[in-house]
Amino acid sequence: MRRFVELESLVAVVEAGSFTAAAERLGIGKSVVSRRVAALEGRLGVQLLARTTRRLNLTDSGRSFYVHCARVLADLEEAESAVAQLHGELRGRLKVALPLSFGRRHMPDPIAEFGRRHPQLAFDLDLNDRRIDLVEEGMDLAIRIGRLRDSTLIARKLFDARTVVCAAPGYLDAHGVPRTPDELSDHVCLVYSNLTDPYRWVCTGADGTRHSIDIRHRMTISNGDFLCEAAARNLGIVLQPTFIAHEHVRQGLLVPILTDYAWPVTPAYAVYPPTRHLSYRVREFIDFLVEHFTGKPSWDLDCERVAAG
Repeated sequence: MRRFVELESLVAVVEAGSFTAAAERLGIGKSVVSRRVAALEGRLGVQLLARTTRRLNLTDSGRSFYVHCARVLADLEEAESAVAQLHGELRGRLKVALPLSFGRRHMPDPIAEFGRRHPQLAFDLDLNDRRIDLVEEGMDLAIRIGRLRDSTLIARKLFDARTVVCAAPGYLDAHGVPRTPDELSDHVCLVYSNLTDPYRWVCTGADGTRHSIDIRHRMTISNGDFLCEAAARNLGIVLQPTFIAHEHVRQGLLVPILTDYAWPVTPAYAVYPPTRHLSYRVREFIDFLVEHFTGKPSWDLDCERVAAG
């Protein structure tokens, strides 16, 4: 029992980032957590954590030992989950990384529904546009929109993320509506800076002709929500995912243009690191998300209805 609680305390400290946060997670005092980790280091005869006044870092020995400890605890939790699964009940904690704008808009409903179905399940959500290392940060899975760079991850496709070019009615009244993609070079555009080549927009015409346009940009922004807000204030034309732009389009704040052309489509995936076995709760959650996003997304329908009108 003593060895187990020592391992549990070390894993909690690493994943929570501090002794205080680990104590809150475990429901015990900070001094108890500190004593357990110190006892573990004493028994092993190595330093696992490098402590400074500002942060904790795993030593090389600690990093290797933590991976094994986390696996042991995950195996135990999985064994408990397997028993609970026989009774139709999921337990434990799901650690999920989500893109900021997409997560804020479109994940509360499915997470709430999945939580209602499995009340013994807890969520740790990281809403951030940075690309994290799932293994290093102890995440069970992530939703990623775009081409996958990490070939070691296992992925299941959820939906296609389509894009739309749009501008505010006031901007179009003042500067005119571009009739072809090439005319975009004569307009002021607002650019999402996290793209690989943000200053070149690419589309395909109905006849299969590929257009590549060098954009004259007025503003580069690393957040899609801010881009739409800036465009709604007549600052320029934007190329945005429909899952972000659809609210402004539906409200008439932005107007889709150049809708006869096919703009970039990127797949969205649920990704998870390869393990000896995928936990029941992760598998069930991914299956649930696949079902939830089946069919044409509501945000695409919004933009299509407005463009057709």
